[in-house]
Amino acid sequence: MSAAIVTGGGGDIGAAICYRLGGDGWPVIVADRDAAAATSTVDSLAAAGHTAEAYEVDVTDAREFAALVHGVADRHGGLGALVNNVGMEGAVAPLVSYPEDVFERVMRTNVHSVFLGLRAALRVMLEAGSGAIVNSASTSAIRGRANLAGYIASKHAVLGLTKVAALEVIGTGVRVNAVLPGPIETRMIRAINEGNRALSGSGTEVERAVSVPYGSVEDVAAAVSHLVSADARHMNGASVVVDGGSTIA
Repeated sequence: MSAAIVTGGGGDIGAAICYRLGGDGWPVIVADRDAAAATSTVDSLAAAGHTAEAYEVDVTDAREFAALVHGVADRHGGLGALVNNVGMEGAVAPLVSYPEDVFERVMRTNVHSVFLGLRAALRVMLEAGSGAIVNSASTSAIRGRANLAGYIASKHAVLGLTKVAALEVIGTGVRVNAVLPGPIETRMIRAINEGNRALSGSGTEVERAVSVPYGSVEDVAAAVSHLVSADARHMNGASVVVDGGSTIA
């Protein structure tokens, strides 16, 4: 089986995705800027008998991302899947006082990296005539949230890139989809909640918007597992919401 790359594989959701794909039989490339975090994920996979390797990479750098993709394809006889999972929440602040440098950093991390990953992976996958890409968006890609201008804008952009790429690969054997987690019990959600609590003095915007329990990282990993599998062979351009119904509550 050709390999699967998971960016941000050292983080909460990324590690869960790596573990699930490893269990599915994929050789997993755990890509992260934090080498120690990537190695920690690989150690956990290896302990469970899964095949994995760590790769330190800055996915906002075109050369580094391309080198990762082509290197993996050469070593493993192809690139079967790419999960563009890396992301950051940025500042929690009203738009009128949102720091410009933070906005630019969020867009570069959350959007530019997806663009670079799509471009590099599609070049390899289209030549092979097969492959699946999953972009980690968010329910923030289909709604608004106060005080999160950078994050909301970036996730809307990720969904847009997904749709463009999906249209361009129709009939090629390659598929591009997005997974849209709602609030998941992770460091990021805790940081957003703490930031909103500091602004409002009581409660948080995320907490008020959700009337169902938070999901788990395993819930997101299960959706990604399906999207890169042969069972999802007719899914292309889909936005798979994993939120327990919070966006319709």
